[in-house]
Amino acid sequence: MAVIAGASGARPPAGADPVALPERAAVHWRPLACERTLRKSGRLWTLTTAAQTVPLLAAAVALGVLKPLTIPVGLALVAHAWAIPELYANRGARVVKPRPRAGEDAERRALGLLGDLLGHRARELHARTGLVLERGALGVWLLAEAGALLVRPGGRRVHCYCVGVPAAELPSADRQAHLLLALREHEAGFATVANQAFSGAPWRVARRLAPPARLALREALDHARA
Repeated sequence: MAVIAGASGARPPAGADPVALPERAAVHWRPLACERTLRKSGRLWTLTTAAQTVPLLAAAVALGVLKPLTIPVGLALVAHAWAIPELYANRGARVVKPRPRAGEDAERRALGLLGDLLGHRARELHARTGLVLERGALGVWLLAEAGALLVRPGGRRVHCYCVGVPAAELPSADRQAHLLLALREHEAGFATVANQAFSGAPWRVARRLAPPARLALREALDHARA
């Protein structure tokens, strides 16, 4: 999992990008996330999935045409082709799965601090779904405790990222606040540091989400299409 310490306000080293997150040094080989890199990443995910599923579908059709007795084998290949993108989408959906909570008092205090960072609609959505919605230049973000979803403008693709904070003992709202501050400090750096778990159609991810998270994704899609 990619780790982000949060916006600390510390002065960056001499010669460093003054707005970049310090955590970028650990993944210095990655190009800074932007419209071009996100489009490229999305196409790569699509091509990779197609390269794994299309041969299976073609083999299923060929078996059915050449020898009808092998149709059951062909159906098994079709099922396997369907399962591959579903498994990828399931991995993507897991990045926003709720994590273990701290004590009730600590969670309540942390929730109050997180609420101070959010607008009224975002606070209301968080109360219903446990996810923080934040509109950025790259799209609409949904932040969990150890992951994030990025819904691209137009709502046709979602990128799923695995990213967290080093102090796992923090209350969940504190972890979300750390990620939110890091995102606001440098969105492109945040998307660069985070490890991508999936990229594809939102409906694939939605099928694997719990109902509250699915509601949050619908809200993000509405914002992305506006």
